[in-house]
Amino acid sequence: MPGCGYNEKMRILLDNVDFSSTSGPNHFGSKIKKYFKRLGYECGNNLKDPNIQLSFIEIVNRYPDIPIVQRLDGIYFDIGKNNELLNSNIFNSYKSASGVIFQSEYSRQLVTKYFGDYKNSVVIHNGADMDYIEDVEPLKDPEFDKYDNIWCCASKWRGWKRLRENIRYFLEYSNENDCLVVAGTPEPHEFVSNPRVYFVGELDIRTLFSLYKASKYFIHLARYDACPNVVVDASACGCEVICTSLGGTKEVAGPGATVIVEDEWNFELVDVNNPPNLDFSKTTINTINNRVDMQYTSQKYIEFLQGIYDEQFS
Repeated sequence: MPGCGYNEKMRILLDNVDFSSTSGPNHFGSKIKKYFKRLGYECGNNLKDPNIQLSFIEIVNRYPDIPIVQRLDGIYFDIGKNNELLNSNIFNSYKSASGVIFQSEYSRQLVTKYFGDYKNSVVIHNGADMDYIEDVEPLKDPEFDKYDNIWCCASKWRGWKRLRENIRYFLEYSNENDCLVVAGTPEPHEFVSNPRVYFVGELDIRTLFSLYKASKYFIHLARYDACPNVVVDASACGCEVICTSLGGTKEVAGPGATVIVEDEWNFELVDVNNPPNLDFSKTTINTINNRVDMQYTSQKYIEFLQGIYDEQFS
């Protein structure tokens, strides 16, 4: 059985991660790899002779005789889909893993509603790469420099991400000389023709962070997000976050964020991509203050992974 000596550090296989992708889970994978290595741990997605495995969402590659920890955000709960089939490998991974890391308390509540409680689990929020962020300069562009304030939003846009609500909020609450910059590729029906709303398409991470640093506000009115990396990063770049009360976003938006209050949801099946419109008059100020930097996040991951390893090989 593979193992490591008392003074030997774990060799961590990062499973189901594509470091060339900038999507939320893969972007986090790149960050955690960097910070694991900084802590002195060998890790990667093609590691030889690993002795513990961290699988993102579901187990894709199974190495024999080593413990597996599942990193989990959410599951499928769309009333119009075959959720049992869509969730099958996630569920099988959940049942066979030695431990589970939930990205937020919301994530834990949602998953355990459908999959059952998991004894050996922990909530660890995503974190921002503060060293990288500090090295990025705010965006300088004559087109945007003419405005008093830049608002921005960024996502892999789908119905439940509520881009149209983001835009509606901006148009109702911004000043006349503010603009909104939308990063990512919206669905065709989500485009809005307005001289103060800019659609800039997909941006690389550095340009995206540069946009965040130039922006005063970051809008994220998504309904079901477990722990959005875009919010973690935008907040770390100094943006004032505007989010909703439903989901895990408020857990990482930072104290002082504007939270639009939604009706409670009991985690029953819903039409995911047709979320209800928001009542912007129902707002509160966020008081949740979780630490969301990668130095802290990576250390919490190591502590949990080490506990799982020790439990199996002690």
